Amino acid sequence: MSKPTLKLQSALQLLAHAGHDVPTDAPQGSIAWLQAVIDGLCDVSSRDPLTGLSNRRQFELTMAREIDRVARAGEPALMLMVDIDHFKRINDTHGHAAGDGVIGSVGQALQECVRPMDTVARFGGEEFAVVLPNCPPAFGQTVAERVRLKVQRRSIAIAPGVDVAVTVSIGGAFAPQWVRSTAALWLERADRQLYRAKTEGRNRACLEQPVVSQVSAEEKGMLFGHSQFQDIE
Repeated sequence: MSKPTLKLQSALQLLAHAGHDVPTDAPQGSIAWLQAVIDGLCDVSSRDPLTGLSNRRQFELTMAREIDRVARAGEPALMLMVDIDHFKRINDTHGHAAGDGVIGSVGQALQECVRPMDTVARFGGEEFAVVLPNCPPAFGQTVAERVRLKVQRRSIAIAPGVDVAVTVSIGGAFAPQWVRSTAALWLERADRQLYRAKTEGRNRACLEQPVVSQVSAEEKGMLFGHSQFQDIE
């Protein structure tokens, strides 16, 4: 009986298209080489192809893990939802390629504002999301303002000799400490503050007040529930 063969050409083409090089110091087909291919595919599957940031699926996993950690350890964690203001005007005036350039530049600005332990993701379209573990409530507004100003001061080249400037609206919420909440409830709270920032005039950061949010009935029901990762090995 002949040995089964792995058809890796499609995987290698995908990695090459994503700009992810497979190390050549290991012989092709060796365990080390195959592991490098697998690692590359895992990385590509968790990244947004336009910005290189975490994609929405990866961010949702991050939210769930952080919610679980906050419930166990009680350390504060902040979520920021960031939306580019008047983004449709960029596409309508300069074209979708320029819009892609703006999204990429704003994503880079956000990444420059955070710590290595933080997670920045492209959540969808012109919207981004950031999770900042162990971020004390006293620093929440400062962090959000740093992000807002970083984008506002950025000049984005969209064509030879053509630069644009954009602003962002930011909504933020802290995960309730020592509470078995859900990522969806946390996201809803941050999104509510983003909507407030938009309706109050854009180019501003609105964080949920009071910092220690009222615990919802659903969260009370989960207070003694099991970990979202208890059954995951």
